[in-house]
Amino acid sequence: MYSLGFDIGSSSVKVALLEVSTGKAVNSAFYPKEEMAISAPKAEWAEQNPSDWWNNLKLALADVLSASNIDKNKIRSIGISYQMHGLVCVDKNGKVLRPAIIWCDSRAIQYGNGAFEEIGNEHCLSHMLNSPGNFTASKLKWVKENEPEVFEKIDKVMLPGDYIAYKLSGDIVTTKGGLSEGIFWDFKTQSVSKELLKHYGFDESIIPEIKETFEPQGILTASAAQELQLEEGTLISYRAGDQPNNALSLNVLNPGEVAATAGTSGVVYGVSDQLKYDPASRVNTFAHVNHTNQSNRLGVLLCINGTGILNSWLRKNVATDLDYVQMNHEASSIESGSEGLLFYPFGNGAERVLKNENPGASMTNLNFNIHSRGHMLRAAQEGIAFSFKYGMEVMEQTGIETKVIRAGKANMFLSPVFRQTLADITGSTIELFETDGALGAARGGAYGAGLYTSLEEAFSSLEKMEVIKPNRENSDKLNAVYESWKAGLK
Repeated sequence: MYSLGFDIGSSSVKVALLEVSTGKAVNSAFYPKEEMAISAPKAEWAEQNPSDWWNNLKLALADVLSASNIDKNKIRSIGISYQMHGLVCVDKNGKVLRPAIIWCDSRAIQYGNGAFEEIGNEHCLSHMLNSPGNFTASKLKWVKENEPEVFEKIDKVMLPGDYIAYKLSGDIVTTKGGLSEGIFWDFKTQSVSKELLKHYGFDESIIPEIKETFEPQGILTASAAQELQLEEGTLISYRAGDQPNNALSLNVLNPGEVAATAGTSGVVYGVSDQLKYDPASRVNTFAHVNHTNQSNRLGVLLCINGTGILNSWLRKNVATDLDYVQMNHEASSIESGSEGLLFYPFGNGAERVLKNENPGASMTNLNFNIHSRGHMLRAAQEGIAFSFKYGMEVMEQTGIETKVIRAGKANMFLSPVFRQTLADITGSTIELFETDGALGAARGGAYGAGLYTSLEEAFSSLEKMEVIKPNRENSDKLNAVYESWKAGLK
């Protein structure tokens, strides 16, 4: 038997095929081969067309099926991972009414900040564990205030993963985890927040039916099956935002365990069983994939928007003759600390860890007589690691003490400079695994469909590829550089 995993990112859509009995990936593919377009009609806006996610999913799936040569009747489940905090609005016929407002769009900050003050800081943090901030609910408020003709036509609002599940099954449903990441969920009442809906002027009917993370959430329709060349009736049996799903893919499920990613954005995600929050709401707490009304499993999430996108920008504009491997090699030729050159990676929208400020990316201490392109490449990777460290200091205040970081060997974690810098500056051991979000979604789908009897069984085959331990001799030097970096934060 097999399970499919779909990972709907903002850069690409990845599809993985898992053989359930062995727990091994049969094949995977992603589209587009270059990064998916993000539209920015105005400053601080970021939009994508949901049809692009679907079209790229079809292309990636076609590659996987072509290369795998399996009996498609044996694909029994589909799991979905998706970029968090996006907003998809549809009318009563399921027609998308406007481009999706995605995670790195900053237009709704004023509405979230206003709601935080008017509903009350204490109520928002103790009930929703977050400020409404720039999350999905606040994006919807922006639509209500600025595009009333669109808002009037809205029948349901969806997250990106909800939309993909709708395209597969024809059913519009969501999850508690999805509602919590949109800041619609009240953890004390275990229901949609009536206070938030009232404040923003939303009717509760716009919220889809709520399903559990691991359970049948729909079946593949005949039309979708024909379009995808799959079998009608295949179960859609798991759905989670990309960061909870990434933690799942690394078997990070219990209090004290920590996962990290460093793709377009960077995330450190720790699991807690306590309803705690950062009073300044610089890190965010959401329902983890295994959270229930009876057993708290909360994901405390630190997000740095400007991570891999900084490396991508440097490749496109500074190191145009290099690929990423060559960039890492050039960066590694420079001594740790980049001879005083400091890079701030905050150039991809408002940063929660900076209290929703958007200072932009910058370099300081550039010396024309000392610094080269290699210094810039290394300082950028060190700056990303420093931003992780800064956020992890905030996470410690919510009870997340990081000693071991688990990550997939992908994106920035392919760089020896980045991962060693992160280990040295945090004092944490980094464990790298052969997995990714699409494969994690496939495991989640298999468990949700009952193909695995437990999550322990689902992850029994997970392979550790590499361990990076902190270099204590370098830590003191790097910590001094970090303190200079931190002092320069505006």
